[in-house]
Amino acid sequence: MTRIHLPGIIAMAAIVVASNILVQFLYGNWLTWGAFTYPLAFLVTDVMNRVYGTAAARRVVMAGFVVGIICSLIGTQIMGEFGPLVTLRIAIGSGLAFLIAQMLDVGIFAALRNGSWWKAPLVSTLIGSSIDTVIFFSVAFSGALTFIHPATDVSWAAEVLPLLGVGPEAPLWVSLAVADWGVKLALSLLALIPFRIITARLLAA
Repeated sequence: MTRIHLPGIIAMAAIVVASNILVQFLYGNWLTWGAFTYPLAFLVTDVMNRVYGTAAARRVVMAGFVVGIICSLIGTQIMGEFGPLVTLRIAIGSGLAFLIAQMLDVGIFAALRNGSWWKAPLVSTLIGSSIDTVIFFSVAFSGALTFIHPATDVSWAAEVLPLLGVGPEAPLWVSLAVADWGVKLALSLLALIPFRIITARLLAA
C-alpha cells in the first residue's frame, strides 16, 4: 500500500463511518440520511480506478470493508431503545453488500475503462448500486432470510403498506429499498461531474 493511495483510503473510511452513523436517522418516511452519503463510496472507488488502476481501487475497497466491519461490531454493542443500534443481520448485510457491490464496480469499470469517459463510472456504479441495495435490504430485513439470525426481530419491516405510500401493497422494507435505490441512481448521474473534475486534475498533476 503506497502513500499515494492514502487520500482514497481516508476518503472511503470517512464515508463508511459517516454512513454508519447517519443511517440511524430518518429523512422523511422512506430514507435515512445515510442514503445520501454511502453512494459517494462508488465515486471514490471509480476515481481510484481511473487514476491509479484496479489494484489500487481494490485496496481502497478492502480498507472501507474493514472500517465498515469495525463500525458494525461497535454498533452491535451499543444498546438503543429497541435493542442494539446495529443488529447482526444488518451487520452481515452491510458487509456483504459493500464488498460484493464495490468489487463488482471495480471489475465492470476495468472492463469499460477504454470507452467514453463517462461509461465506466456510470455503468459500474449503476450496477454496483443496484446489487448493493438488493443484498443489503434482503439480508437485513427479508422475512424469507430469518434463518440468518432468528433472534433478530424484523417483524416491523414486514408490515404491509402501499409501496412508497402510493403504490401497490408491499412489505415496508421493500419501500425502503426502492427509495434507497432511487437515490443511488440519481447520485450516480450527479457523481459524473465531480468524477470528471477530480480525475482530470489528478491525471494532469
